[in-house]
Amino acid sequence: MILRLFRLPMLRLLPLAVVLMTCGAQGAEMEMVKIAPDRKGFILDPSGDRFVPWGHNYASVDLMERLVNDPERVEREFAEMKAAGTTVARIHPELPDLLASPDQANPQSLERLERILAIAEDSGVRLKITGLASYKIKDRLAWYDALEEQDRWKAQAFFWETIARTCADSPAVFAYDLVNEPGAIGEPADGWYLGRMGEVEFCQRLSLDPGGRSGDEIFRTWTKQMVSAIRKHDPLHLITMGMLPFPNAYKVAAEQLDFVSPHLYPKAGKVDDEITLLKRFDWGKPIVIGETFPLRCSADEQRDFLLKSRLFAQGWLGHWPDESPAQLAELKATGKATIHNAIWLSWVELFKDVGPEMTGGKSQ
Repeated sequence: MILRLFRLPMLRLLPLAVVLMTCGAQGAEMEMVKIAPDRKGFILDPSGDRFVPWGHNYASVDLMERLVNDPERVEREFAEMKAAGTTVARIHPELPDLLASPDQANPQSLERLERILAIAEDSGVRLKITGLASYKIKDRLAWYDALEEQDRWKAQAFFWETIARTCADSPAVFAYDLVNEPGAIGEPADGWYLGRMGEVEFCQRLSLDPGGRSGDEIFRTWTKQMVSAIRKHDPLHLITMGMLPFPNAYKVAAEQLDFVSPHLYPKAGKVDDEITLLKRFDWGKPIVIGETFPLRCSADEQRDFLLKSRLFAQGWLGHWPDESPAQLAELKATGKATIHNAIWLSWVELFKDVGPEMTGGKSQ
């Protein structure tokens, strides 16, 4: 989730008419995604066609703001992602926006969630919905952070019940992503959050008072509670968790997940080391790399990592820029691109170029 540092908001130039032509009527043809019978990937139901999650994290800290202030922008960007070959977008609806109290949802937020479902269905891009996002420090809920552990878990379970109840019937949902990069245990003085980058923190702790419980026990109990909350309302859509690159910490949680979703950023000169790390997440379930990007390596090394990772992973999500691909290309052509612009453009170009090799060239 450290990609936010590279984002420089700019105006979109793509006309809405282009978006509408691109979207078409794909939503009516969408099928549900299931785990393949061999447990080595994904298929569409009922056709049985292979499905490859290939896409991006989208609007990680301002999705709901975009839907309120500029919904046409969201439509355009989903059309842009689809045109680039995207099959899945990972979104992060904020808990402070969704919950009005520990057991009451914000009706306006549910309307926005339904709108993003409709946009996804119309565009043909499925959603990986990440839960419990409280990334923006200024927007946190005092009542939520003051809850004791068990009451906090109940509020988190209610969040997931609300999401599942709203999304259960939509074929646009690829999966529910329980939480981004959690830690099991912290000290009360540490607080619930970690992973600070500027004015956001992307990670959460599950317990500040373990009471003799191990990290494995906390992960097992918490994951079971969240999965149960979802399954009350949605028995079909897949469930995973966004994982830091520490396989030993998450293996117990993975027992209750449909697939595994580590976040891996290869380092320059160490692509093979990242592949070795990826192999350690092979627990007999499909692997979708939930975050990757040429942040600490060149675009060529990122390509090498992606292609080599196909031996072990069945899906990959990078990050979609705030600027449109056309804007980034124009900045490059006019000599106005910053180093940040160049990094984003290198990813978009790589994504489009290597996409057929990663997905088998199939339209999904």
